[in-house]
Amino acid sequence: MPLHSRLDIDAFSATTREEQAGLTRLREPAAHPLPDGLLDGRRASGRSLWRSIGVLIRACRPRQWSKNLLVLAAPLAAGAIGWPGVAVKVAGAFVVLCMLSSATYLVNDVRDREQDRIHPRKRTRPIAAGELTVRAAIAAGLALAVAGLALAAVITPGLAAVGAGYLAVTMSYSLWWRRVVVADILAIAAGFVLRALAGGVATDIYLSRWFAIVTACGAIFLVAAKRYAELHEQVAPRLERATLRRYSLRGLRLTLAAAASLASIAYISWAFTRPSHLLWYGLSIVPFLLWLARYASLAGAGAAQAPEELILRDRTLLVLSLVWGLLFLGGVYVGR
Repeated sequence: MPLHSRLDIDAFSATTREEQAGLTRLREPAAHPLPDGLLDGRRASGRSLWRSIGVLIRACRPRQWSKNLLVLAAPLAAGAIGWPGVAVKVAGAFVVLCMLSSATYLVNDVRDREQDRIHPRKRTRPIAAGELTVRAAIAAGLALAVAGLALAAVITPGLAAVGAGYLAVTMSYSLWWRRVVVADILAIAAGFVLRALAGGVATDIYLSRWFAIVTACGAIFLVAAKRYAELHEQVAPRLERATLRRYSLRGLRLTLAAAASLASIAYISWAFTRPSHLLWYGLSIVPFLLWLARYASLAGAGAAQAPEELILRDRTLLVLSLVWGLLFLGGVYVGR
């Protein structure tokens, strides 16, 4: 083949390849990468959202939710936890109380934010530390209160009434009763009683007078122990509660002794009214009394400022709680 013909063919092939490559480039969509700043902004926004959720959850004090396990008391004592629908209603009541109690904690922390900022432990709370704004805390508290009452009404109207009573007591405590001697102890104790009552109302279980007395006296015992520990600590006057200076160690010791005595008498009286279960319930009296004595001893040493933490931290209390629970449940489910 002549040289010029071969050159023409090669040139034509090269031109064809270039045209095909150009068409391919036209068919392929052009890549437009997002600017690095925009990507970093989106990542930061995502991290900020999750961080804000985490801060809000911390402000709701999830460690305090263990108190709401009192909703189990009535169904377990009645041996009804295995009945159809009871476990679901108890779980719902627990969620309701977690929402309502968190709403109260948010309002309380908003009110105390200035004092909490100079407190050695409470200054790390999200509102006091400035991690959660006052407006956001109030909005979240209102949303939790409304949602909690709505869920309670779905479970049973009676639970909604108890929930409304719980909100009324705890909110009024944050605003007024905390400054009134004795009334502050009774208001907090009422919150414990309403938690236990919520479990019975949600499941339509009758609560005996013995149950009410033991619960009420036990609650007063725990709150008085908390006040005793706070007074025993002797923090700076500007950091202590408004009513704390009006209490005395001797007066609180008498309150502890009276509450423990009444709770013990009521529990023993209840145990001996059930002769068919006397072995199990009679034996459960021993760890019950030892538990009260151990807790009073720890309170005397100033270690009862956070009851929910102390009960889980002290091994003796944990063992006594376990033994009592096994004996009590043995009376409910085995000693029939």
